[in-house]
Amino acid sequence: MTQPTYVVIGNPIAHSKSPQIHAAFAAQFADHPAVSSFDYQQLLAPLDGFSATVNAFADAGGRGANVTVPFKEGAFRWVGEQLTERAAAAGAVNTLVRQANGTWQGDNTDGAGLVADLLRHIDLRDQRILLLGAGGAARGALLPLLQQQPKSLSVANRTQSKAQLLLDEVAAPWLHAQDVSLPMLSLGFDDLLDEVVIAERLQFDVVINGTSASLSGERLPIGDAIFAPNALAYDMMYGKNETPFLAQARRAGVHQRVDGLGMLVGQAAEAFELWTGLRPDVAPVLQWMREQI
Repeated sequence: MTQPTYVVIGNPIAHSKSPQIHAAFAAQFADHPAVSSFDYQQLLAPLDGFSATVNAFADAGGRGANVTVPFKEGAFRWVGEQLTERAAAAGAVNTLVRQANGTWQGDNTDGAGLVADLLRHIDLRDQRILLLGAGGAARGALLPLLQQQPKSLSVANRTQSKAQLLLDEVAAPWLHAQDVSLPMLSLGFDDLLDEVVIAERLQFDVVINGTSASLSGERLPIGDAIFAPNALAYDMMYGKNETPFLAQARRAGVHQRVDGLGMLVGQAAEAFELWTGLRPDVAPVLQWMREQI
């Protein structure tokens, strides 16, 4: 096997579709010198050996890496202070970029991939956005969503205090630095039951599921009334079948329902551009990925 110039690092890693996605991106620029030596492979790291693995890859001439579970926080620590604003806000790194001076910068393209996919379906400006969940996926999405200038941004979680902490740690400092005011609410899932939503008039134009509930086939304990007329429901998870969250949205009469496959391809496109300076066309790769599920 040749020494790759780009890798995706994880454990497990054999399931990753990233090599196929990036090969498809590179094929769009087959004659461009930026991809003449583009070789992207999977790289399995021991659970206790991320730093050693990425150091060896770097010493062998590696130029860039994607980082997946369970190493995103480890990559955040590995790069030290060489972080983009969105990676610092996310507290996690999913993309490593070798700079011209040989140092490494950590970035997080997950939120950008989410926003790019959402923008294929809806303009986020002046929309009332609800983000479900307060874990790593939600944290990574918060800053890119704020940058779209929504009308309001609310975060809901089983434990309301965790939603508030997320707003305090990520949203509030950024808004203060930008000298921008934006209505924000931290909510518990109990606040999203139909009777509360109707009484408090809590409806949202864009509802994003950033929890892992769909992975286990779990239905979130929230009501149907959260969806405003003409709302869009988005689940960061995806699969061959409709996710429980999108099934609930369908039963609630939501016509725009989107799963997270486009987010996966979108975050990869963002990383590819960081490495090569080339912006790939996501649409044909997304269609091909959809056919593979």
